[in-house]
Amino acid sequence: MNKLQGSTIIIVDDDPQVLRSLRFLLETEGYNVLAFGSAEELLAEAELPVNACFVVDYRMPVMDGLELIARMRERRGKLQAILITGYPDELIDARAARAGIRVIRKPHLDDGLLDGIRTVLDEAAE
Repeated sequence: MNKLQGSTIIIVDDDPQVLRSLRFLLETEGYNVLAFGSAEELLAEAELPVNACFVVDYRMPVMDGLELIARMRERRGKLQAILITGYPDELIDARAARAGIRVIRKPHLDDGLLDGIRTVLDEAAE
């Protein structure tokens, strides 16, 4: 077991199939996973683990993933996050880069997402 297994990953995606698939993938890798189907669900959660990595879909109803991450940072301060999107867009990439957020494209999430999570968690541990 590597030192990052057992870390908590918080997933927010409004697509139930993607949410289930990501949860399965990450739990298989040894991560603790909390899954939310909307930004509102996550924002309503009173208690979340302190050192979690957030994996957030960009395109969701009510607010986009970058807005959600910004709201969570207002509440928690520094926040490790990865934005996932199926809609390549230079503006999204630029906004995410300015906020220090890694972007990973759907549908190629498996290895890219796992590598991204490991990198984000490693950086947070330093």
